Amino acid sequence: MVCAGSGGVGKTTMAAAVAMGAAADGARVAVVTIDPARRLANSLGLAELGNEPALIEPERFTPHGVEMRGELWAMMLDAKRTFDEVIERLAPDAATRDEVLSNRIYQQLSTAVAGSQEFTAIAKLYELDEEGDWDLLVLDTPPSRNALDFLDAPGRLTSFFQGRAIRVFLRPTGLIGRGTGVVFSILKRVTGVDLLQDLSVFFRALGGMIDGFTDRARRVEALLGDPATTFLIVTSPQHEPVEEAIYFHRKLAAARMPFGGVLVNRVHEAPAVDGELPAELAEELGDRLAARVGTSAREVAALAARDQQTIAHLQRALGDPPTIVVPELEDDVHDVEGLSRVLAYLSGAAAKPR
Repeated sequence: MVCAGSGGVGKTTMAAAVAMGAAADGARVAVVTIDPARRLANSLGLAELGNEPALIEPERFTPHGVEMRGELWAMMLDAKRTFDEVIERLAPDAATRDEVLSNRIYQQLSTAVAGSQEFTAIAKLYELDEEGDWDLLVLDTPPSRNALDFLDAPGRLTSFFQGRAIRVFLRPTGLIGRGTGVVFSILKRVTGVDLLQDLSVFFRALGGMIDGFTDRARRVEALLGDPATTFLIVTSPQHEPVEEAIYFHRKLAAARMPFGGVLVNRVHEAPAVDGELPAELAEELGDRLAARVGTSAREVAALAARDQQTIAHLQRALGDPPTIVVPELEDDVHDVEGLSRVLAYLSGAAAKPR
């Protein structure tokens, strides 16, 4: 299950709540985030998460009314470490592995190639899926415009490894001409870095792994499009996040990716009164305070009406998909107690899906 959406809509919270609910129902679940702000770790009451799934103790959930019949595991992706692990798996021998990992060009390239972070996120999902130890994998992705990069990452990485630049380096003569050699020679004298040697070593060592990378990228892409995978779009009822959700859904459809539904977070609920307070309450508050309360109630009612119109627009644009609405809560969700309140809405205990 891939949770995608623009930044600031509570995507990490939704991913954690979905995973927690599935684990509470008896599934063995791993939730993966690539959010460096550590919101997932904080919401689960942890100081940090590593690059491998860690079991969250069931005792953390019991005081909040969540009984864990299954297991919840969580991790925060280290893109660099995951890329290293891919090299370790694809390298034909230990010498080649060490040569690539210690190479300065690789150390920069493994974090700089367009799509490398997104590719490693899916690569980690692929590895967890291959292990076969999980009933459900939940991924919290980058903000949606970057999540489009996430969809394209396997193809872009394949294009890089099959591109002209890398093929030039792999030719016996390389790209070294008289002028190029002079430039590299000057760089070596000025910086003390033999860039030409680093490049030669890197591309020579990488040459034997290109087919492995290409095959891995194809398998990763197949995992995203597998019917057992589903994308959930997380949004809030404001105009810009909703338009991004519509845009992302369009891209999902174009890529023929499986779409599961929409979670609309932080929706205003209309107050019980729309500004006309009961006479006895108005009398108790006094004219001045009653007027202020009435004004606030009307403002909230207007926000609630706006949110409903925006949600209706979203549903029409997406073809009336399954939609769950989570209201604006009194406090930010930053702990297990908050996650349990969100879970009540996701599971239908506090509100029914639309």
